[in-house]
Amino acid sequence: MMAASSKKELQDIIQYRNAYFVAFSAGVVGFTCFGWDVSLMGGMLALPSFQSYFGLLSDSPSARASLSGNIVSVLQAGGFFGALSSTYFSSRFGRKPSLLASAVVFLIGITIQSTTGIGMSAQVGLKVLYFSRFFAGIGIGLLSALVPTYVSECSPRAIRGRCLGSIPLGIALGNMLAFWVNYGASLNISPGQMQWRLPIIVQIVPGVLFLFLMYFQPESPRWLVERGRYEEAAAVLAYIARRDQDDDAIVLTLHEIRADLVGRQNLSLITQIRRMGESKIIFLRCIIPSIAIIFQQWSGAIAITYYTPQIFASLGLTGTSATLLDTGIYGVVKFVATCFTLTHIIDSWGRKRTMIYGGLVQGLMMLWIGGYAGAHPNQSIGPATYVSIVAVYIYAVAFSVGWGFTPHVFNAEVAPGHLRQLVLSLACGTDRLLTYALAQVTPTMLERISYGTYLVFGISCMIMVVWVYFFLPETTGYALEDIKYLFEKDLILRSLEDAPGGRVFIGTRRAATVHELKAVDALSTDSSEVLKDFKSQSDGELVKGGSQKWDGDIII
Repeated sequence: MMAASSKKELQDIIQYRNAYFVAFSAGVVGFTCFGWDVSLMGGMLALPSFQSYFGLLSDSPSARASLSGNIVSVLQAGGFFGALSSTYFSSRFGRKPSLLASAVVFLIGITIQSTTGIGMSAQVGLKVLYFSRFFAGIGIGLLSALVPTYVSECSPRAIRGRCLGSIPLGIALGNMLAFWVNYGASLNISPGQMQWRLPIIVQIVPGVLFLFLMYFQPESPRWLVERGRYEEAAAVLAYIARRDQDDDAIVLTLHEIRADLVGRQNLSLITQIRRMGESKIIFLRCIIPSIAIIFQQWSGAIAITYYTPQIFASLGLTGTSATLLDTGIYGVVKFVATCFTLTHIIDSWGRKRTMIYGGLVQGLMMLWIGGYAGAHPNQSIGPATYVSIVAVYIYAVAFSVGWGFTPHVFNAEVAPGHLRQLVLSLACGTDRLLTYALAQVTPTMLERISYGTYLVFGISCMIMVVWVYFFLPETTGYALEDIKYLFEKDLILRSLEDAPGGRVFIGTRRAATVHELKAVDALSTDSSEVLKDFKSQSDGELVKGGSQKWDGDIII
């Protein structure tokens, strides 16, 4: 059994190696830039050489916490505007050119950051640092909004979870590299400018690699179909699936995409915004990604990623090297857990179970850390201190299994095809806005309410588990064009049907299957009109059989 499973895994890797490479180039390498940049400042702020260079050592703890929040969060302010602009640029110029532009903007911002303070006063240097991080944030925001759309539109559904999983893998890799570069700099470079400047300069490497690799990747087939470039779209589908362009699966997938986009091509931004409210189902699918991001942010993971050294210090660890070392270990734990989730969990457990189990463990760990911090306000070292440090690592594993990983996959799947980029850009904008706010307030929260910070995050984790359990259906294994049926009828019943132990609540009741709903849809007047409209545009080509017969051959 294990041998047969391993053999099939190997066959899938060989068959879909082009799709994996697309996901690696955009997801892993692109989001390594993101993960590196968001984790870099937490370690740099802990370096006395950085604090001394910018005159922070003389500030009060409250003023230093406020300034730290400003330096960290300004990246997300730029990311907010970059994310919101992604819909316009990707719709007009395409996914690939916009991703290339995001790499250029990121590299310019990092270049300015790496020269901050040279030939200027500390006050002017801080202003340049703010500007450069804001500018790099625009590139990060554009990238983080576009990559989920691009990867989801270029991924065979058989491996879509893994391909979209390249995004959190890239974040975890960037986090880990940032943590260890900071630790290495603190250990091996004497205090001075280069101790904090070198970690910034090294970020140029993943930025250049991302720009280089994306240059050779194809455009999204769905964007090409939307622009009426059907031959190019067929060629991309054939490249992704490694099949002939006239293969039945390629032909059917192209027709499915064209049918789904009938009457929805080249919509203006205003029209797209209006279409978000055209029905309750569409509105629900458009708002879910932003809700998921809100919960992801309030789970506390971003606060821990940004301020890991400070959090370890609050648990009683002392010394810059000690906190940075534990921060580096935290990054390794996250990276290994993300790799394991990518290879063994996301497509076998499904989206729903990973968010339920991961969120539950996250919540328990946060509540433990909050309880410990409240019971030991003097930060004395004891056995419970090390248990709390282990709890931080367990939290990292749970986050990598659940809410660090799955929302990126789920959001790209649940968003309506004709509104996907707008929906994901709004979700990404929400992400950047909340990250900005949390990066601003977390140092102050740790300073003023201490253990209450962890309790807030722990309670939020429990609430988000309940939301997923009762209100989100499982999307694993469905074609992107079929996911709409999961929300059309019996949503709560279907969600409980997919939840672990959900039968306790629903008994023998059963939600209508996707095939049943598709059959009803095919007989409706509206579907007949869409089919008629589609056939008039299909250049006389006929699709063999119905969608149910060929459903297993649909590629993405």
